[in-house]
Amino acid sequence: MVRTRSPEAHEKVLRAAIDLFGERGIDATSMDAIAHASGVSKATIYNHWADKEALLMEIMVFLNGLDREPEAVDTGDIVRDLAIVLSRKPPGEFDRERDRMMPAFIAYSATHNEFGKAWRYRVTEPPRQCLKRILKRGMESGLLPATLDLDVSMALLLGPMLYQHIFYTRVGQPSRDLGPAVAEAFCNAFALKPRSKR
Repeated sequence: MVRTRSPEAHEKVLRAAIDLFGERGIDATSMDAIAHASGVSKATIYNHWADKEALLMEIMVFLNGLDREPEAVDTGDIVRDLAIVLSRKPPGEFDRERDRMMPAFIAYSATHNEFGKAWRYRVTEPPRQCLKRILKRGMESGLLPATLDLDVSMALLLGPMLYQHIFYTRVGQPSRDLGPAVAEAFCNAFALKPRSKR
């Protein structure tokens, strides 16, 4: 007989794990501790998640809004479409939880290579695919060169966003939204200029 997964137990475990990971760190938090804090049996927890890393991945996906399907972006304006994707932020409702979890999460991702790779793929691949679709539309319409190198374009578009995140993000300090400026600079550099009429 297949056991059904209780949404209430699921939520209790997520909340307890978020608190414990934020307080103790990830390596120092055992599944026994999560079971105790949540009041959910370890057997039930393993019915929901294969292991601690599966639980951690779900938590980070949830807190960063990656469980929500990103809206398709096609306003008819390539610069605006790129800016929308580059300016996307995680949901503000989880700022406090993310702030508590991120130091432990970054440390864990740095020392657990396979998990770190899986997380980076989960975070970067959806926006990369969205940006590629926008650039391909620009290439097909003639607004961008047909020979545009998509891999180089990804580096040029996402590089400034990563730079800002690494060097300028401070807890409690608002940071400038570079998305529109990066999109405009990219398109100014690579867009085909209309031929002047004689």
